[in-house]
Amino acid sequence: MNSIHDSVLLAFQLIARADAELWHIVGLSLRVSGSACAIGAIVGLGLGAWLAVARFPGHRAAVWLVNTLLALPSVVVGLVVYLLLSRSGPLGELGILFTPVAMTIAQSILVVPLIAALARRLVLEAAAEGGDQLRSLGAGPYQGALLLLVHERYGVLTVLLTAFGRAVSEVGAVMIVGGNIEGFTRVMTTAIALETSKGDLPLALGLGLVLLGVVGVVNLVVAAVQARTALGRVAFA
Repeated sequence: MNSIHDSVLLAFQLIARADAELWHIVGLSLRVSGSACAIGAIVGLGLGAWLAVARFPGHRAAVWLVNTLLALPSVVVGLVVYLLLSRSGPLGELGILFTPVAMTIAQSILVVPLIAALARRLVLEAAAEGGDQLRSLGAGPYQGALLLLVHERYGVLTVLLTAFGRAVSEVGAVMIVGGNIEGFTRVMTTAIALETSKGDLPLALGLGLVLLGVVGVVNLVVAAVQARTALGRVAFA
């Protein structure tokens, strides 16, 4: 057997026998990304709803900024968070650099623009169909936007799952602010990079397979939610 075949076989064995190190890394990855998406949902959904209905000087610039931040490199986010949380930074006294908290903050910053931009688009599309009815019932612009997001819950779920996929698969920000400390801040993406550089291919491949599985499940759920949403609209029509 060649080394690649051996590495793949050992990777499947690590997964099958529930290797403690591998699943600790997976668990931390899911906790950090899940927490980041929860924070991103609170901020991003509210921001997206507000941008969809608010009209103020600089509104177009604000929308442009949110859309531009969709392409924000994760390493830039990591650098900014690092500077804020470092000992010489304004938040250095908190002592949370190189902890899962710092990683969660970095990923939250990454997903907020994504959630806000998609939520804004969701509200605009929903308002074109049912906005007049809400206004006739006395709902204010922002209240109506939030109600539309509640009504479009499957669309919101798709947005949040998309954000989770973005968070769990990024490497730059968490590497910078987490430090990739074994047993403490090592997540799937950073561990794959480290173990590959060390030549420990079985663990890197095992984590890669799990990461692909997580992203694959997220995409399947997104597809299922979109299909259900489409069926609901057809039935309603």
